[in-house]
This record gives sequence, C-alpha cells and structure tokens, in this order.
Amino acid sequence: MRTSVEPLEKNKFKLTVEIDDEEVARAEAETLKRLAREARIPGFRPGRVPRRLLEARLGAKTIREEALRDVLPRLYGEAVKETALDVIAAPKIDITSGDESGPVAFEAVVEVRPEVSIPGYDGLVVTVPNPAVTEVDIDAQVDRLREQFASLTEVGRPAADGDLVTLDVHGTRAGKPAEGLVADDLVYQVGTGGIVQGVDERLAGAKVGDIFEMDSEDAPGGPAHLRLLVKQVREKVLPVPDDEFASDASEFESLAELRADLATRLSVAKRSQANALFRNRALDALSELVTDEMPPALVARETQTILEDFVNSLAARKVLFSTYLEVTGANEEAVLAEFAEQAEREVRADLALRALVAAEAIEVDESELDEEIVHLAGQAGQTPAQVRSTIDRSGGLAGLRSQLRRAKALSWLIEHVAVVDDEGHPLDRAVLAVDEVDAGAVHDGSDQAPPPVEEAEQ
Repeated sequence: MRTSVEPLEKNKFKLTVEIDDEEVARAEAETLKRLAREARIPGFRPGRVPRRLLEARLGAKTIREEALRDVLPRLYGEAVKETALDVIAAPKIDITSGDESGPVAFEAVVEVRPEVSIPGYDGLVVTVPNPAVTEVDIDAQVDRLREQFASLTEVGRPAADGDLVTLDVHGTRAGKPAEGLVADDLVYQVGTGGIVQGVDERLAGAKVGDIFEMDSEDAPGGPAHLRLLVKQVREKVLPVPDDEFASDASEFESLAELRADLATRLSVAKRSQANALFRNRALDALSELVTDEMPPALVARETQTILEDFVNSLAARKVLFSTYLEVTGANEEAVLAEFAEQAEREVRADLALRALVAAEAIEVDESELDEEIVHLAGQAGQTPAQVRSTIDRSGGLAGLRSQLRRAKALSWLIEHVAVVDDEGHPLDRAVLAVDEVDAGAVHDGSDQAPPPVEEAEQ
C-alpha cells in the first residue's frame, strides 16, 4: 500500500491510497471466505460452499465490490495512522481506479484538527479575588451561626424586614380559590420575596389584625386576587456573641477559639475557591487568544458527548431526558443550544492547550505514561499490563499521550500566568495553595459537627 497527502483549503487534506494486485487478491480471498460462511445454497452445508461455485454465481464484479467494501475502511485507517493525520470527521472515500479489475486506488478528503495560534500566551494576567480572611469575614460567619441559635419573640410593633409573620392567605381566581395561594397560619419572613411581588412592601409596617387585599399579575398559575390577614409578628433575637454562646454552639469553650477555628476553615474555603477560579480563568484567558472559527465537526462531536453525559447522569437517577424537560419546563432546542455553546468553549480550550504544547515543546516520557496507566488500572480493577494492552489494541496510546501533554500544558500555564487581585495587586501563588494539613482543618474526623463555614462570595 502506498499513500500520499496533498493539502487543500483550510484544515483539509486529500489522502490518496494505492493498493497493488496482491493485496486486492488477499482482500477478495478473505471476502470469499466470509461469503462462503454466510451463503445458504441447497445441497451444501453452511460454510462448505465451494469457492468456484460462489465465483460463478456472484461474478467477479460483485466479489470485488464486496471485497473493497470490506477492506477499504481498514486500509483508510492504516493510511491515516501512517500519515499521522489527526482526522476529526468521517471522510467520503472515492475509488479512482481498479473498481472492477487491476490495482486499486482511492482518495479521501479529510478534515483534520486545526493548529491555532496563541499570540502573547507568555504574558497573560488573571484576576482572582484575594482569599485573605478579614475580621469582617469572620464576623459574618459568627452571625450566620448566631442565626441558627436565634430565638423568636412576639412583638407588638409593626412588622419589619427579617421578622416572621403568621398569615392567613386566601387567593382567588375568577371568584374561586386559587390553587397554591390558599394557606392558614403561614409563617413567612418579611423581605424574602417568597409569596408574590408586592407582598413584602405591604407587610413592612403591618400590625397584628391588619387585613389587606391586592391583585397580583405574577402569581403562580396566572393573575389572582389575594387577601392576607396578619395574625402574629415575631422578631429574631440573636444570642450575644460571647464565650457562653461559643460553648453552646460549638466544641470550643471561648469565642476567641471559635473565631480562630472559623478563620482557619474560611481560609481553606476561600483559597480552594480562589484556586479553582484561578485555573478556570487562566484557561479562559488562553482560550481567548484563539480567534479562529471552531470546526463544526469538532463542536458537533463535543456537543453529542456533553448530551450523552447529561442523559446518562439523568438515567443514573432514573430520570428520562423527556421527563427532565417536562418537569423543568426547559425547551429542548434551548438546552441543546446551551450544550453547543459549552462544546465550543471546550473545543477552543482544547485547541489552545494543544497550541501551548507545540509552542513549549511539551512531551510525555515513558515513565509518565506508565504512571498514568497504573492509575487507570487501579480505577478499572485490572493490571497495568491489561490496561496497556487494551489501549494499544484500540490505537489509544497516542491519544493518551496527547491527553497527558495537554494536562502538562495546563500545569505550565498555571505556573507562568501572572495573577493579581481585584485591585490589580500581584498575588503570591502560595496563598492559593491548599495542602493536606489545611484540608484536615475542614474534616478533622471529630465526632462533633464543626460550626458551618459558608462559601465566601467571589
């Protein structure tokens, strides 16, 4: 087999493959063996039909057509591997000669993964909120804990934001009770916007015994008329943040110890968030350097992968995709469009990392490949030799190397991109690191549940 490659427009190539008579003859012989196994001719047992009889019945042209149909996909795959073309879409194969007799030649126009440029990749700057913990942050965590231990006290004053009011709510639509808008003794926190628009404004300043009515255009199920009776007003009374509170609310004997523990936990949380944000923004910044249009074939393939992963995740919870659309009210076209946008971002990021691999001549040695295979074997419950053999048979070693090179490229990017806080001040990467000791501060194995640490806003 002889192959040649001719570049065409953009990221397309014409692959030409020539096959000599001997290889064609071997292909025809293999096809005849298959046909002999499948043929059902009276007087002969399956698989025992003589070759000459098959040749006479089918004819040389039919046999060659079948042989080429059998062998061309394999030969095309071998040619792609031999020429190292990174094909991203199924080709259309055209036989240019030998379709009836003699040597065979075919052509395939193939679309390959494009090589993109990333100008200025070595001067990228990423902005990440400073993860330093402040006294204000700790105060907020203490206040959240105080909220959990708050008591409720009935008050005689008008209701205010944050108060809990007990209401009778009677909603009607066309003179009949409106489903979902009728409740007695409903406990509601003023200011949370949990009923319908406009209710909070009417409740602020309302007293026990007040009755008010209003029309709502945005009520669940459509416009409705509401009548509300205020039956009780209670306010939250937060415990004083002192040593007694710390002892009741946590494993610590003093407020100082509690605050120190919250500071440690909050530091880990904020640094973890900042670290993840840093990695994402670094990759986003690299991706934004790619101005090329993404190949539709790659985007379509990635979109299909994202959709299949999503459908499988639903199936794991015994939910059909159609049921998900019905329950959420989501539009299928809108969901697929969202997946396509995500796919385009991921394809752009992948091409950007491949460009960085080339720009920095990043390679993967045998020890790194072996280490990854050992890791995969552990996940699959197989021996490394079994995993390597499986990957090798499927031609996946090159893909695994490429995957590891992209992972190393991302690590290179993280190490070299500049990072600043929201005010433009340089940040030391050390403040973004989360080590095992820090992680132990969050999960220390204690039987007593630690005070909660709310995620810091980024």
